[in-house]
Amino acid sequence: MESAEPEPSGSRPEEEEEEDEEEDEEEDGALLPPEQPAAAVRMEDCLAKKMEITVSEAEKRTGRNAMNIQETYTAYLIETRAVESQSEGQCAPVESLWRRYSEFELLRNYLSVTYPHIVVPPLPEKRADFVWHKLSADNMDPDFVERRRIGLENFLLRVASHPVLCQDKIFYSFLTQEGGWKEMVNETGFQLKADSRLKALNATFRVKNPDKRFTELKHYSDELQSVISHLLRVRARVADRLYGVYKVHGNYGRVFSEWSAIEKEMGDGLQSAGHHMDVYAASIDDILEEEEHYADQLKEYLFYAEALRAVCRKHELMQYDLEMAAQDLTSKKQQCEELATGTVRTFSLKGMTSKLFGQETPEQREAKIKVLEEQIQEGEEQLKSKNLEGRDFVKSAWADIERFKEQKNHDLKEALISYAVMQISMCKKGIQVWTNAKECFSKM
Repeated sequence: MESAEPEPSGSRPEEEEEEDEEEDEEEDGALLPPEQPAAAVRMEDCLAKKMEITVSEAEKRTGRNAMNIQETYTAYLIETRAVESQSEGQCAPVESLWRRYSEFELLRNYLSVTYPHIVVPPLPEKRADFVWHKLSADNMDPDFVERRRIGLENFLLRVASHPVLCQDKIFYSFLTQEGGWKEMVNETGFQLKADSRLKALNATFRVKNPDKRFTELKHYSDELQSVISHLLRVRARVADRLYGVYKVHGNYGRVFSEWSAIEKEMGDGLQSAGHHMDVYAASIDDILEEEEHYADQLKEYLFYAEALRAVCRKHELMQYDLEMAAQDLTSKKQQCEELATGTVRTFSLKGMTSKLFGQETPEQREAKIKVLEEQIQEGEEQLKSKNLEGRDFVKSAWADIERFKEQKNHDLKEALISYAVMQISMCKKGIQVWTNAKECFSKM
């Protein structure tokens, strides 16, 4: 009997791929998750084009958790408004509801498990990281809560703009249904589909035929995370030093003001120059607050790197399951052949038992062969199904990865250009301050 081997994705002959495509057309629907649409919608049909979504407010609250312990948390007000009514000249009513950060986490976990082939948008950080020393790392700090509010709104807009995720009923309920939403999510049973970390780690080290494209993508996500982490650390160090340089300029203001008190002809010029220095020193707070916006854009892609790895891990798990199914099928075919021919090709406890206690009767062998043949047939169908599922996953995942790459290139390009423009503007302000000071000195 011929042994079955798993078929690595993307490395099959053209003739076999054509046959597989025909089979995919027949069985494609059975491979999709229950909540997953059969096809992605067009960009103009995404939920983001039909509904305005904002996280307009953050509110500090106190309540009791599941352990009946009092806790302080932040709730976020989500407001939605239908766009279609506005286009018809009618003022659509604003619907609003409050969500905790933990509910956003539950939504994202659900999306990650239900759509394993998609690079699911990340949430903003729960606690501040990569901060310069003057910035508070307290997750209840008003400035941090405000930045997280913006990040949560960005997360919702990312999902609402995604051609597949935007169609999810649970996501729509998250935006529009305040009561009973958690129960609705839990009823999907998505937690049962979640892969354990141990199983994922096992697949990483034991898979025999990993897909080169996903291996390279996993390596790229590690490098991307490393590069952005380093960039954020450099930016934090620069912010620390820049803050000190600007604030030291305040000493110029103090010295010029003191000096102006003892001069008659030069007094007005020194006083004016000191004022310009004070303004310059105070401006750094607004500058670094604006910088945090660009830092948060980089952090989003720092967390996107983990979303990329999640897709790669899922593919490794599927490939590992495929290889285990093929190995189990090969073993059963070998057992069936040994029973049929009466020869044992490998050492086994069963073979030793037969020698010690006598051979099986023909009837017993026939019964075992019949059971094995049924298991082999079932195993072949299972292997075929896993192969189809694997190819479907690769096709869907790679399409979304290409979409993500375009988004990433556009977003990071815009963020870096805007950051450079901000730095140029900041330098121009410094030049202007010293130009003004020069004019003050010239009039003395």
